[in-house]
Amino acid sequence: MHLRKLDHIGIAVPALAEARAFWEGKLGLHAKGEEDVPSQRVRVCFLPIGESKLELLEPTSPDSTIAKFLEKRGPGLHHVAFEVPDIRAALAEAKAQGIQLIDQEPRPGAANKLVAFLHPRDTGGVLTELVQPAPKA
Repeated sequence: MHLRKLDHIGIAVPALAEARAFWEGKLGLHAKGEEDVPSQRVRVCFLPIGESKLELLEPTSPDSTIAKFLEKRGPGLHHVAFEVPDIRAALAEAKAQGIQLIDQEPRPGAANKLVAFLHPRDTGGVLTELVQPAPKA
């Protein structure tokens, strides 16, 4: 599988404003706005750092994956995301290698990107996201 780079690290937070205040105010990062991602029932904020980003994820619905994660584990590291040039090819390759897919097909993510998740059972306990960049306008 061709992983281009670490795209971002996802961090589940109960309150985006409070988390953002910490990362910006205490650690000096600068957010690139906020965005609702209805398909995942979250509000996200990306904080660039070098060629990668931190993604803060706040649930917008009590039945979202992030809300359930927070209820079970509390705030913290949720996933690691890697950029791939062709997400469908990457999913097919992962499946052929016996990696369990959470998403059989990519779904819409933040910033018009396509995303899909690999099950942590097959990735050393780390929820892994594949991200295909949005088409160039």
